[in-house]
Amino acid sequence: MTHEDEQRPRPQTALEELDRDPASRKRFLTALGSTGAVAAFGALLAACGSDKASSSSSTTPAPAAASGGASPTDMFGKGDLGIVGYALTLEYLEADFYKQAAASGKLKGKALSVAKSFGAEEMQHVQALEGALKKAGGKLPKKPKGKFPLKDQASILKLAATVENLGAAAYLGQAGRIQDKEILAAALAIHSVEGRHAAVLNRVTGAVISPDGAFAVPADAATVLAKVKPFIAS
Repeated sequence: MTHEDEQRPRPQTALEELDRDPASRKRFLTALGSTGAVAAFGALLAACGSDKASSSSSTTPAPAAASGGASPTDMFGKGDLGIVGYALTLEYLEADFYKQAAASGKLKGKALSVAKSFGAEEMQHVQALEGALKKAGGKLPKKPKGKFPLKDQASILKLAATVENLGAAAYLGQAGRIQDKEILAAALAIHSVEGRHAAVLNRVTGAVISPDGAFAVPADAATVLAKVKPFIAS
């Protein structure tokens, strides 16, 4: 990085713009419409470091990647394209997990119904992200083939809870880096559903419904990719 690069102002992310501009934020929340998504937006601001008590324009500095450093999402593309490609790769895995779980013969009754329902919603996430990536001029990432331990219903549901909690944390981890408000809105809407999936599965498996307490904890891309690596067939 040159001295000139270091002096050049870092582009403002979508989350920072919405945090600092009440009019833009109002339009954004109106467009979202969903009460759940609006509530999730508040959680995103809190988790990403917004501090309304001290200043309406105060935010935690963006991650190093936002200021020019390398990020694991760069393997999928630069900037927002890489973030969408990263999210899409995770959605491919989630959709494949539910497909394999439903076909395993190990799930019965309500558990099978939930797996099929959640799997269908993950496929809708896939379609939405593929559309967003194509619209932005990006290339679809290679679709990974999942390998999941599908031993019995209890272990499958526990793994599903792990997958959904990680998915929600992954979206939260990228929220502060996204610069396009349309992509942020899509990520926010999906994050909300991932969190709801996680809450249901946490309840079913006897885990704490909200394991992080009042505010969800984000997960960076390096952490997420390391955790999903064992579930990708070589």
